[in-house]
Amino acid sequence: MATENVEKIEQFKEWVNHSNSIVFFGGAGVSTESGIPDFRSVDGLYNQSYAYPPEQILSHSFYRQRPEEFFRFYRNKMLFPDAEPSTTHKVLARLEAEGKLQGVITQNIDGLHQKAGSKHVIELHGSVLRNYCEKCNKFYGIDAIISSTGIPHCTCGGRIKPDVVLYEESLNDANITEALRLIREAEVLIVGGTSLGVYPAAGLIDDYRGNKLVLVNKSSTPYDKKADLLIQDALGTVFGAL
Repeated sequence: MATENVEKIEQFKEWVNHSNSIVFFGGAGVSTESGIPDFRSVDGLYNQSYAYPPEQILSHSFYRQRPEEFFRFYRNKMLFPDAEPSTTHKVLARLEAEGKLQGVITQNIDGLHQKAGSKHVIELHGSVLRNYCEKCNKFYGIDAIISSTGIPHCTCGGRIKPDVVLYEESLNDANITEALRLIREAEVLIVGGTSLGVYPAAGLIDDYRGNKLVLVNKSSTPYDKKADLLIQDALGTVFGAL
């Protein structure tokens, strides 16, 4: 590890150790260490299997117009029921249990923060673990999607829709309000594993009012210059030091 990063991680540890008002805002990078790939990473298999880019398939209009193709992609690329929490998930849950972390705001839809033990999790983009009938609103777990073929249907005949925010759909107002409250009241705001390129979620961190904005990401983001502490390293390495 570069000497510069060692020093930055020590600074990070000091801020975390001396604060009981920490908030974490995370993206796909938190879960890639659990073996869940970022669906935007287009590989050879993807190119052979799908005729549309993932952002188009995961849009509201595509879901309405081509539901069978939507669910084919969704089952193959979005569901990882056997994934286990990463080091980052576990450390965040521990910090919350210790009364230091006030909440997790996540762009992920895999439920791994809760699986690790986190209690106060704001899921900006929903969760694959929750599914609802569009006709009668009956709840279904993830198994209802995995065990079905084609378009999943409720016992009433209605279509079952995953409780995830698709492109072209709005974020939940209550989630935005709570996320903004957490960010505004945070002393230390840790942003990790996100390129900060997906809006409106990424724009929420503009409301941070403190002077301890920690940005942990392997690659550059539009917010690098705004960070009070920028650590370009793997999340597992950084959180593993806590």
